[in-house]
Amino acid sequence: FRIQRAATIKAPAEKVFGLIDDFHVWPSWSPWEKLDPAMARTHSGAARGVGAVYEWEGNKKVGKGRMEITTAAPPSKLVIKLDFFKPFEAHNVAEFTLEPQGDTTTVTWSMHGPQPYMMKVMTVFMNMDKMVGKDFETGLANLKSMAEG
Repeated sequence: FRIQRAATIKAPAEKVFGLIDDFHVWPSWSPWEKLDPAMARTHSGAARGVGAVYEWEGNKKVGKGRMEITTAAPPSKLVIKLDFFKPFEAHNVAEFTLEPQGDTTTVTWSMHGPQPYMMKVMTVFMNMDKMVGKDFETGLANLKSMAEG
């Protein structure tokens, strides 16, 4: 499967990249951070960029998971290994690509990975692209607001 959304932000790519390559900043723009204010968060590894790790555990809306930055090519690309453990197990890759165009930056946020049998069955009942896509759109809008503010 692959889910992807993009937004144009009136800010330099370096500024936008700084908001995504540091997991300590994610609570200010990530759409999932507000789903469980009591969510437990752990940071380890590098402070930012390759090797930075963010783990979370919360209510059934956010579950339990882990992200690790595996590629950081400032200010154009960031790749994250994304592992979910609860409420279901999944191992995906999230990517941010940033393309400067004059005084704006187009940010593309995508997630891709295998689609096991149970996920195929679930897509009969719900549209993952629409569900996760809405979250990506919210996150990109939050990122835009922060970077332009």
